[in-house]
Amino acid sequence: MPIYIETAYECLNKHGEELCGDHVDIIRTPDFVLAVLADGLGSGVKANILATMTSRIISCMMSSGAELEEVIETVASTLPVCSVRGIAYSTFSILQIYNDGKAYLAEFDNPAAVFLRKGKVTELPRITKQIADKKVNEVTFTVQPGDRIVLFSDGALHAGVGKLLNFGWQHKNISEYLDRSVTADMSAVKISSLLVSACDCLYQGTPGDDTTALTFVVRKPIPASVMIGPPLDPSRDEEMVHAFLKEKGKKIICGGTTSQIVSRITERKIDMGVEYPDPNIPPISHMKGIDLVTEGVITLATATEYIKWNLSTHTVTSFEDTEKPVGGATGFDEKRQDGATALAKLLMNECTQIHFFVGKASNPAYRNPNLPQELNLKLHRINELKDLLVNMGKSVIIDYY
Repeated sequence: MPIYIETAYECLNKHGEELCGDHVDIIRTPDFVLAVLADGLGSGVKANILATMTSRIISCMMSSGAELEEVIETVASTLPVCSVRGIAYSTFSILQIYNDGKAYLAEFDNPAAVFLRKGKVTELPRITKQIADKKVNEVTFTVQPGDRIVLFSDGALHAGVGKLLNFGWQHKNISEYLDRSVTADMSAVKISSLLVSACDCLYQGTPGDDTTALTFVVRKPIPASVMIGPPLDPSRDEEMVHAFLKEKGKKIICGGTTSQIVSRITERKIDMGVEYPDPNIPPISHMKGIDLVTEGVITLATATEYIKWNLSTHTVTSFEDTEKPVGGATGFDEKRQDGATALAKLLMNECTQIHFFVGKASNPAYRNPNLPQELNLKLHRINELKDLLVNMGKSVIIDYY
């Protein structure tokens, strides 16, 4: 069964440090996804350099087919030696998952990754290997849709030391927390954010160590096609609609004129929405065989802002001081029922491969000087959205008409 690997990580800097001493590299190839979480010795600039060099060396060599023994020897001989402690390494975790579900996990002095299957923490039968005087734990296993693997640096274990917890957050407690808190619909972004936020709370807002959570979520591939705007040449209306409809998976239409074109060519009725869950976002309409029908540029721009917020490198607990998106909404709340929220949820949490069909016809409304300037930037917004989705590891194609 083909699988899709969703990845996301979140970092928490040690209090008073501008740079994080942890670093994550993620490499995607047609055959596998490889991620390295490295934790540099100490904190600040030196730790950041050590972690960055370690993760880059490992990810480049492993993705090229190098053996772990060769990788570790290269890391040990390349990294600078700390003049104070005489140590020249950073700790690391490596997780590589192939398209057929085969997975390889290696850990050197990092906390053991937590593996969840069917919503419950499941132990992986690791073996210990001695490589260049270093003990490395490794395991080969097979993943399936629904599995989640959470890697984290030792900043998570130190959370709460001397404050809320005498001895920090023990690995057993972290496993129990994830077992209890992670739900079947949670994305990789949410799980990483959940763990880092919990650590920040235990640190009482002043982290004593760099803390990073890296999450893998195994999903079934769910393709989607999104049609936005009419083609530049009206004679291509039918061509564009048929190309859009023949795609497999979810179907999304953004734009009133666009939905009218689809309705005319397919003879499907549009049920125009009249409810405004958010007064700033035009209502959702409905059409047989289409999963979501929304207004165009305002909805698209607001959904893009929601995704940007959700991919922020820190957990946002208040949006009061955050610049509002085009629609005027004050933050991303998945419980809302407006079109922008529905679009953002589909693209972030459900769809893994997105094919955009973009019409380049000019909308007369764009020339209204009373409308926000961002309405003139539809193509820019689509490219921005593409970059966000690609950064989440999704496959994105854009066809212009």
